Amino acid sequence: MADREFWRRNQFAVTAASFMGFAGFTLVMPFLPLYIHQLGVDDVGEIALWAGLSLGVTPAVTAVLSPFWGRMADRFGRKLMVERSLVSFVIIMSAMAYVTEAWHVLALRAIQGVFAGYGGLTLAMAAESAPRDRMATAIGLVQTAQRLGPALGPVIGGVVAEVVGLRQAFFVTAGFYLVALGVVVVLYRDPAGPSVGATRDGGARVSVRRLLSAPGFALVMAAIFVMTFVDRSFAPILPLYIERLGASPAQVPLVSGILFSVAALGAVAGNQACEALLRRVAPPVVIAGGAVVSAAGLGAFLATGHVGVMAAALLVFGVGGGTAITAAYSVGGRAVPAEAHATGFGFLTGASLAGLALSPVVSGLLSKGHLLAIFAVDLALLAGVALAVFRRMPPHTRE
Repeated sequence: MADREFWRRNQFAVTAASFMGFAGFTLVMPFLPLYIHQLGVDDVGEIALWAGLSLGVTPAVTAVLSPFWGRMADRFGRKLMVERSLVSFVIIMSAMAYVTEAWHVLALRAIQGVFAGYGGLTLAMAAESAPRDRMATAIGLVQTAQRLGPALGPVIGGVVAEVVGLRQAFFVTAGFYLVALGVVVVLYRDPAGPSVGATRDGGARVSVRRLLSAPGFALVMAAIFVMTFVDRSFAPILPLYIERLGASPAQVPLVSGILFSVAALGAVAGNQACEALLRRVAPPVVIAGGAVVSAAGLGAFLATGHVGVMAAALLVFGVGGGTAITAAYSVGGRAVPAEAHATGFGFLTGASLAGLALSPVVSGLLSKGHLLAIFAVDLALLAGVALAVFRRMPPHTRE
C-alpha cells in the first residue's frame, strides 16, 4: 500500500507540474508577435522574423542540452534538476515583463533554452516511480497533461492579456511556474535506489555509446522525432489549407481551432490506450501500427473537403500518433539501465524537440513551392518509420 501511495503521489506531482508549466508557457507565447509590436517593431516581416526566431530558439537549444541535463539528473537526482529548471522559468518569465527591445526577448528565450528540459525529466520521473507494468500509463498521463496544458493556455492567456495587458501576463505565467515548483517541492520524492545519484561518488557510468546501442533505442528516437515532426507540421499550413478549400476569412480561425483540438483529443486518447495495447501486442507492432493509423488518418484528411470528415480523419490521425509516441517512450524507458534513466529520456526528449524545432521551418519552406508538399513528406516519414520499426526493432522489447 505504501508503494502504491508513493507512486500515486509522485505521479500526481509530475502530472500537475507538467500541466501547469505547459499551460503557463502557452499562456503568453501565442501572443508574442503582438508583444514584439508593442516593443516598437512595426514592419510585419520583421515582427514575424523576431517572433519566429524567439519561438524557435528555445526548443533548438533545449534539444542540444537535454542529454546533458538528463545526465546531471542521473547523478544528482531528477527532482533537483526539475526544481532548477522551474526556478529559471519563474525568473526568466518575470524578466520578460521588463524588456524594451525585440532582441531582449530573443536573448531571454535563448537563456530559457539553456535551463529548460523539465518536460523530458518529468517523463523520466513518472517512468521511474511507476511499477514496471504501469510505465506506459505513467508516461501517457504526463503526455496528456503536456497536451491539455497548451490546449487551455492560449484561452487563459487571451483573457489575462485582455484584463491586465501583455506585459503583466508574463507575471501570471511566472506564477504558473511557481505553482508547479511548489507542487514538485512538496509532493515529489526521488525513489530510493541506485538510479538516483548512482554516479556521484565515481560509480560506473553508462556511456552514451552503450545507451544508444541499447536494443531498439535508436529506432525509438527516430520514431519520436518523426511523430513529433508530423504532428507539428500542421500549424503553419492548416489555416491556409482551410481557406483554400473555400472557408471565409472569418471562419478560418474557428475551423482551424476545432481541427487542431480534435487532433489533440485523439492524441490524448492514444496516450491513454497505449498501456492496454502493450499488454496484448508486441511494442514494435504498437509503434508501427500507430504510425500506419496516423498515416491513414492523414490520407483521409487530404482526400476530402468536408469539415466533418476532416475532423474524423484528424481524430484517427491523433489516436495513431499518440499511441505510437507513448509506446516509443515506454520502450525507450525500458531499454536503458536504471542508473541512466534521465539521460535516456534526455535523448528521447531531444529527438522530440528536434522535430518540434525543424517541423515549422521545413513546412514553411516547402509550402512556398506547393501548399500540400509537407503532407507528402509526412506520409513518407510515417511509412518509413513504421517499416523500420516493424522490421528492425527486437520484439522482446516488451520485457
